[in-house]
Amino acid sequence: MPKLRSNDTWLSRVVPFGLAGRVKPHHFLEMAALLWENKTELPYAWSILRKGVCDGCSLGPYGLRDNVMDGIHLCTTRLKLLKLNTMGALRLSVMSDVERLRQLDQERLRSLGRLPFPLVRRKGERGFSRASWEAGVSVVAEAIHKTSPQRMGFLATPRDLTNEVYYIFQKLARTLGTNNVDLCSPFCHAASVYGLKATLGVDAPTCSLSDFIGTDLLVIFGSDLPNNQPVTTKYMRYAKKKGTRIVVVDPMREYGLERYRVPSVVSSAVFDTKLTDDFFQVRVGGDIAFINGVLKALIATDRMDHEFIGRHTRGFPELKTALEDQAWEMLEERSGLSRQEMERLAKLYASARSAVFVYSMGLTQHESGVENVKAIVNLALSRGMLGREKCGIMAIRGHSGVQGGGECGSEPERFPGGFEVNEENARRFSNLWRHPVPAAPGLKVFQMIEAAHRGEMDFLYSIGGNLLETMRDRRFVEEALAQVSVRVHQDIVLNSSMLIDAEEAVVLLPGQTRYEQKGGGTTTSTERRIRFTPEIPGHQIGESRPEWEIPCLIARRAMPNGNLLFPYGDTQSIRAEMSRVMPMYQGVEKLTKQGDWLQWGGAYLFKGGQCPNMPEGRALFSVLVPPAPEAEPEKLSR
Repeated sequence: MPKLRSNDTWLSRVVPFGLAGRVKPHHFLEMAALLWENKTELPYAWSILRKGVCDGCSLGPYGLRDNVMDGIHLCTTRLKLLKLNTMGALRLSVMSDVERLRQLDQERLRSLGRLPFPLVRRKGERGFSRASWEAGVSVVAEAIHKTSPQRMGFLATPRDLTNEVYYIFQKLARTLGTNNVDLCSPFCHAASVYGLKATLGVDAPTCSLSDFIGTDLLVIFGSDLPNNQPVTTKYMRYAKKKGTRIVVVDPMREYGLERYRVPSVVSSAVFDTKLTDDFFQVRVGGDIAFINGVLKALIATDRMDHEFIGRHTRGFPELKTALEDQAWEMLEERSGLSRQEMERLAKLYASARSAVFVYSMGLTQHESGVENVKAIVNLALSRGMLGREKCGIMAIRGHSGVQGGGECGSEPERFPGGFEVNEENARRFSNLWRHPVPAAPGLKVFQMIEAAHRGEMDFLYSIGGNLLETMRDRRFVEEALAQVSVRVHQDIVLNSSMLIDAEEAVVLLPGQTRYEQKGGGTTTSTERRIRFTPEIPGHQIGESRPEWEIPCLIARRAMPNGNLLFPYGDTQSIRAEMSRVMPMYQGVEKLTKQGDWLQWGGAYLFKGGQCPNMPEGRALFSVLVPPAPEAEPEKLSR
């Protein structure tokens, strides 16, 4: 389908770069502040915006455009990240007193500047000392030599890294003998990984973002898209113009999903755009009960797609029997909505020839997050909304590296390319890499922290990320990190977790941004689209090195055959290997210049209803018992 063309109006020039967002006076002040903080590097900042692939959210626009529609697309998240790419180096003198640094908040630490050189702080020392790359890597290699594989942990940030970095990082962990490698934000995406994998055989969105536009029904669960992925509001506006009905199911009434201003479209900027047609305010944790009620109503009115169910699914008879035993009164209590409301959505769904189901962390960050995802799958399968255009399930990831990081193997239970960690696949990768790799699944991030707290983790290597600020129990995390013998923090700026004491040493290794990375790299968006993000010359900080190169240096020093295992001279050689070992990424080696991309699996997965990774090629319905309602004093709104 040809891309839709948005209006290139005078307003898109008044509001810088056609920024998508609600127009308020503070937005103009915010824009002025963003321009001011990048004032010394405005040409370089402009090159990033014009040539780079977004390093913010998971939608992955390239330059100022995307693959959904023509026109300018840019959000404040990306603009706020510019400073990380344009700031200068920090003064080494500030690293001499860790106690003083501990008094600064996270934002102030970042603002001190980029890490320019390797730094080492041993136990009892007041501050960090500058080290050569040879000396810094030697400290890391020595720690690896002294540590058994099961007492090592590897963590990677889900934002800003390229696929090549994730691939090299997990390969280092696995060739050292451990599968303890994970992304720093498992709570954001783990439910999708397990829920989709168990029911469809592929843990990725089944359709494209362009399917928003032209589908009969767009149902959004647990997603605050205007604030988290504001570019999507433009998609929804054009979906509305195409006749799409937009339904929101959420405990929170997000006003941005009801009325929104898209500044680059005059009518929207002046009068607002009404996005939502229907809103169903479920209880917190009431999604399964609500969806079960919708399915129960569909069955009662015989509006299921029986042909699709019979040819392409398993488990429907069991689900039907279970739903018959779930009383309407129970579903009403646990969903927080009446039977009539569940029947109302069932009627809307029954009249739709196509439907796309969107969900985000409001659905997955629950104790029953995996089951919530399986409930969405049940809903899609019930009327055959899979394997065809304008239909499917779209999990909106949060950060730019979540999709690619998982696909490239930075997860403890999956090798690169989605292969489960088991004996058979361990042999496969041992043969491909010509080095033995472990066959037992590794520890997830929170399990690594728990192990560290028990004194069972001696070496922890983190690329980006800051668990001290992102995990719930800050004191527990601080105590855990302090018990690790040697911690390696590879990053571009300071963060508070680097300032925690270690039993032996803390090593800081300065990386480059994706735009400084020689030879460029690739990144995968939430819709499975792999884009080439080019090197953008013009910025170099001290002795910082490409993020993919640093694990290679460590491997070559720490392993007798490190030179053979990590022979890469550039990112192109990494992509060539990725293409060989990851069938889903075949063709990635052909991405070499700005604008190059491929979408693995095509525009939509499961063509013809077939799920090739599932037994008999059939998707799986899941029998789900709605959880008891959580304490909820009143409906939420803001």
